[in-house]
Amino acid sequence: MPRLSLILLNRISISPQKKRSIISHLNNPEEIFKVKRSDLENFSFLNKEDIDKILKERDSSWLKKELTLIKQEGIEVIDIFSNSYPELLKEIAAPPLVFYIKGRKEVCQKNCFAIVGTRIPSLYGLSMAGRFAYTLACVGLVIVSGLARGIDTAAHKAALKGGETVAVLGSGLLNLYPRENKELAREIEKKGAVISEFPLTAPPLKENFPRRNRIISGLSQGVLVVEATKRSGALITARLACEQNREVFSLPGKVDSPLSSGPHTLIKQGAKLVDSVEDILEELNIKFIPSQEKMNLNPEEEKVLAAIGEGGICLEEIISKSFLVRELVNKALLTLQLKGFIKEVRPFYFIRVV
Repeated sequence: MPRLSLILLNRISISPQKKRSIISHLNNPEEIFKVKRSDLENFSFLNKEDIDKILKERDSSWLKKELTLIKQEGIEVIDIFSNSYPELLKEIAAPPLVFYIKGRKEVCQKNCFAIVGTRIPSLYGLSMAGRFAYTLACVGLVIVSGLARGIDTAAHKAALKGGETVAVLGSGLLNLYPRENKELAREIEKKGAVISEFPLTAPPLKENFPRRNRIISGLSQGVLVVEATKRSGALITARLACEQNREVFSLPGKVDSPLSSGPHTLIKQGAKLVDSVEDILEELNIKFIPSQEKMNLNPEEEKVLAAIGEGGICLEEIISKSFLVRELVNKALLTLQLKGFIKEVRPFYFIRVV
């Protein structure tokens, strides 16, 4: 059972850095329940507003309700003193005092890699996010992302096909955002984990997402930015990764696309340009295992998948590139769609998802 004082202190709306400082200045974290204003005023790092928040929000009735929800929903809470707390996350400047988790807590302690990007991607971005996530998951990396629309969703879905994934929320676990990803979150819980540092019913406030992003990068050995504008939150994750001494990778795109501006800016700033999964594995010193072994495709399916390549393609082009008759191509396309490797985005036009 996590320390109740840490669950309560985690709830108080002051910065994570100040919360850590409070713990270091108290003889015991449990003192947060009874510490007086006069004592808090001796802490130079706290201002009057901070002290007011602490005295107002250290509410034992709130804690009782939170503990009831934790038990009812089968949620675990891992505090920073627990053996289950990921060592890599402890290294960051302001690790969360606690985080709530649904799923398999052990995946957070494995080798993790983050894939992030825009909420409004191109077909190319969706395809690339899926392919990188799937193959990296196949070789044993746990794919971490933020469960947002777009690139995050594509990365989680593809990772589930190849291995494990962790979704880090900017809201409480019982106030999941975006709501359309509720079923995806349930699937992630089975093969990975959904986590959040925010109290269970916390709303998805704008200021929560940079804090979420520091956990995404903090859990991970590296971060890949697939597509992002210059104002995208994905660039915040990349900046935080740099500050945390993590590897930052960037996927190049079309020079005239706003979605390429973020990755290209990162490359100019020193991020590693990648055009294949092998680039990432080599940098992380991980042995590459051909993903085809896990795909379990027959020769016709392999040819059709190779013909689809990295962008969108129509049926006639697939027939031409694969050198297969129409009947075999149609059969392979149906199988590949059922297996989740490709998607028909409009009639007779396909993209590769993984």
